[in-house]
Amino acid sequence: MFKKGNKLYSIFTGSCPKCHEESMFKNKNPYILSEALAMNETCSNCGTKYKIEPSFFYGSMYVSYPVGIAFAVAAFVISFFVFNASIHVVFITIVATLIIFMPVILRLSRNIWINFFMHYDKSLAKK
Repeated sequence: MFKKGNKLYSIFTGSCPKCHEESMFKNKNPYILSEALAMNETCSNCGTKYKIEPSFFYGSMYVSYPVGIAFAVAAFVISFFVFNASIHVVFITIVATLIIFMPVILRLSRNIWINFFMHYDKSLAKK
């Protein structure tokens, strides 16, 4: 399921959507906030340009909303149904989850967005 050639592999690893060989981000750690969204211009393996057009990744804001909702729903289900927390604790858990996972949500949104427009090409992958 998460093998090279699958869009989920590129989305969850943050690798180039064309060759799946290099990370799109300059720093793999999303929690270094000053570099959380710093991306390489191109893939060093296949030469794919990540910014297809100016302001290309503004579209990822549309993706970040449902990704954030998924994280919030997961926090709700775990805190309310698994731990039987009160509604106040559930609310605090949801807010804390969204704050803590914001860099991950932003990166996942960018990865999903670029994978809408680019597809894996196994001829570009390293042998």
